Amino acid sequence: MADSNSLTAITLPQDVRDAIADWRGWLANERRASNHTTENYLADLYAFLGFVQGHLGAPPTLHDLLRLNPRDFRSWLARRSMDGMAKTSTARALSSLRNFYRFLERSGRGQNAAVQSIRNPRLPQSTPKPLSPDDAMAVLDNADAWQDEPWLGKRNLALFTLLYGCGLRISEALDLNANQRPTGDSMVITGKGNKQRLVPVLPIIRDAIDDYIRTCPFAPDGDDPLFLGARGKRLVAQVAQREMRKVRNLLNLPDSATPHALRHSFATHLLAGGGDLRTIQDLLGHASLSTTQRYTAVDTEQLMAVYNG
Repeated sequence: MADSNSLTAITLPQDVRDAIADWRGWLANERRASNHTTENYLADLYAFLGFVQGHLGAPPTLHDLLRLNPRDFRSWLARRSMDGMAKTSTARALSSLRNFYRFLERSGRGQNAAVQSIRNPRLPQSTPKPLSPDDAMAVLDNADAWQDEPWLGKRNLALFTLLYGCGLRISEALDLNANQRPTGDSMVITGKGNKQRLVPVLPIIRDAIDDYIRTCPFAPDGDDPLFLGARGKRLVAQVAQREMRKVRNLLNLPDSATPHALRHSFATHLLAGGGDLRTIQDLLGHASLSTTQRYTAVDTEQLMAVYNG
């Protein structure tokens, strides 16, 4: 994802800049949104403001933003479609805009009912694409591939083992600090909407993380980020995805073999092993059981593949 700072090439009026700054602070301090979520929201907003500038012929003032009508928002949606933006991406961008406009109303700056009236794009019902148990273990066995620094390989192994062994989102894992790492049989994870859940931790996960920390030259401790990049800063999702891509290419796995696929694999393999949907829902932090039920389709597909084979 592009850094939100790179999307601010337009010179926005002061009232809009002030509103964005206050919104960002509200997301971080009151909503307790993760850095990842906040940056995504900002990137979506700045991309929208860039469209509005072209649409209106000038950088929009706060008054302009509050006067946009349904036709204006539909034009923005049409532009995204013409640019080939995925419907899932557009749905998230629309959610970001609604959040920003709700903040404008909440902070007494004004309201715009039009943005709330725009329907979300109809999303395709996609089936999660997990790895097979053998492929998941092969990823862990080769997590240190192409690493000049041994500690970076151990970091990758610790991260991938945590994702697969606990079913975490990549953002949840990368947001962890050193003092939040697992030391017992369970750990508390803060997920979407700042909701916390308790997930069990196998000894192999703790051992992988401890081994990584022992060899890391930056010795993460206390409030330091748990997973670090080569220069000692918090590891970002793009780097984790790049490392997974190296392993994927080495093992000749499909493009769907991403860090998030390890979370899918966790859920699917639990279900195949007799886990019930409610428990898996709690472990994944899904707000709705219908989201978890997608994994039953995966399990059925795999059973049919074995039967037909």
